[in-house]
Amino acid sequence: MTEEDLHSVDARMSRAAEAMARNFTTIRTGRASTGLVERLQVEYYGTLTALNQLASLSVPEAHTIVIQPWDRGVLGAIEKAIQKSDLGLTPNSDGTVIRLNIPQLTEERRRDLAKQVHKRVEEARVEIRNHRRDAADDLRKREKDGAIGSDEARRELEHIQALTDRWTDEVDRLGKAKEQEIMEV
Repeated sequence: MTEEDLHSVDARMSRAAEAMARNFTTIRTGRASTGLVERLQVEYYGTLTALNQLASLSVPEAHTIVIQPWDRGVLGAIEKAIQKSDLGLTPNSDGTVIRLNIPQLTEERRRDLAKQVHKRVEEARVEIRNHRRDAADDLRKREKDGAIGSDEARRELEHIQALTDRWTDEVDRLGKAKEQEIMEV
């Protein structure tokens, strides 16, 4: 395997961890974060558009998100999108801005969110292992075709396994950090 191939495998594993981390921003914790709503899809003139492209988002207090749309005509559509989402938040509108009050999480809800984190961590691990399997299959095929020797193939497999271990550990670390953030009262 060339250095470029190894870099490609590393990049794909990295993207799996980054996707998981981005997904974590949508999981609620006890405090407000614009990440909860910025990717929320709002129907705007017949097309679905991310909320962060329609309004400015801010967190003036620890338990409040303020959404100020650039076009007042989209205020109702934003409210509908928030109500339809699985956030469990009720929008409060005063005609110019929408305020979302983030209530404290119950212990049961914290456990449910921790389960969501565990599920997403496992999905990322599976994705990383799939990238390892694809690279190993490619190596075995090249070894079978005689393009590389068995010793070189074994060394490359060890290197791919080291990459897999590194990214799996990173995914676990990110998952534990998010779980601690959720369980923090």
